[in-house]
Amino acid sequence: MIVGTEWLIEASGCDADSLRDESLIRGILESVIADLGLKAVGSVWHKFPGEAGVTGMIALTESHLACHTYPEHNIATFNLYCCRTRPEWNWDERLTDLLGAKNVNITRIERGSNESQTATAGGAE
Repeated sequence: MIVGTEWLIEASGCDADSLRDESLIRGILESVIADLGLKAVGSVWHKFPGEAGVTGMIALTESHLACHTYPEHNIATFNLYCCRTRPEWNWDERLTDLLGAKNVNITRIERGSNESQTATAGGAE
């Protein structure tokens, strides 16, 4: 029995300044929510001081969406868990456009099952 789908996304080679921009990161998560028809019920955000990154988590009626950015390593990680079937969000194209990601790796896991699918999509190198 499948009880949900979880997406683990790692975007590397990102623009460090973009990874420090809390409003940009919030906008990305808001786009995911709007594009997939999800419903937010609360959120927690933290901008680390100086040249560090952003952490954000949005609780959804369908589960949660989270992001952690690491400008010192040019990496952003995202986690989306949905307990209802949703279409795929175009993580590769959107993170390449918005964060300048050079590579986007997506792991999709069907929760409640022992099966998982890993998809690797590479942006412009």
